[in-house]
Amino acid sequence: MSYELTGKLVAKYDIVQRTETFKTREFAVEKTDDINGRTILNYVKFQCVQDKTAIIDRVNIGDDIKVYFNIKGSKWEKNGVTNYITNLDAWRIEQILQNGSTGAADNDYMEPLDTFSATAPDAVDDLPF
Repeated sequence: MSYELTGKLVAKYDIVQRTETFKTREFAVEKTDDINGRTILNYVKFQCVQDKTAIIDRVNIGDDIKVYFNIKGSKWEKNGVTNYITNLDAWRIEQILQNGSTGAADNDYMEPLDTFSATAPDAVDDLPF
C-alpha cells in the first residue's frame, strides 16, 4: 500500500553507503495541520533507498512537496530484547508549484500522452476512432 504526504522540505542529508551494495538517504518534511483553530507542526523523516536516493536532488529546502512513500517495518532482536523499527520509504517526490499544481521531481513521472490532458506539443492522438 502506498501513502502520500504534503509539506515543506526542511532538511535533506547526504547519501549513506550502509553496505557495499546498499545505500540510503534521509530527508525531513514539515507538515502543518489546523485543528480546532490551532496550527500543529509535525516533522516527518523519510528515507530513500538504492536508486531512489537521487529523487530529493531536484527540490530545495523550503519547497512545498508531495512525497509518495511506503511504510516498511522490521523486527530486531539482540540480547533477548525485541525492538521494532519503522521506515517511511519515499519512492517519488513532486514539487508543488505556486499555482497549486505539481511538477514532477523524479524520473518515474511520465507526461500523459493523450490530447485531453497532455501539455507537451508532441503528444499524439493515436486512437483509431
